[in-house]
Amino acid sequence: MLRMSIVALCLGASLSGATTPASAVDVAHGKALFATCAACHNERPDALGPSLNGVVGRKSGVRDDFRYSNAMKRADLVWDEDNLRAYIGDPQGKVKGNRMPFGGLRDPNDIADVVAYLKTLK
Repeated sequence: MLRMSIVALCLGASLSGATTPASAVDVAHGKALFATCAACHNERPDALGPSLNGVVGRKSGVRDDFRYSNAMKRADLVWDEDNLRAYIGDPQGKVKGNRMPFGGLRDPNDIADVVAYLKTLK
């Protein structure tokens, strides 16, 4: 009887975790995380990275005002939420040979927050 109660308790705990809503994205937190990215990704003509204004939905490597790596030009990606999440999490894994000197974010919530913030950039 005790064993059945323990199994029921464990099963109930695992099922209740499955129904817990995912944490909501935090655009303000994404903006704070992006502050580091903005050192390179800005509107200045001498910027080290392309502007990310309007990046969501844009094809990779297409801005005329930035010299992209061959890897990024060949990537042929559309920066949708899935591609952005994968790239922000592991830039070299998503586009091998790109020039961005960033190892990626590990926390999925941080990544989701940055993507949510990128969606606000027009």
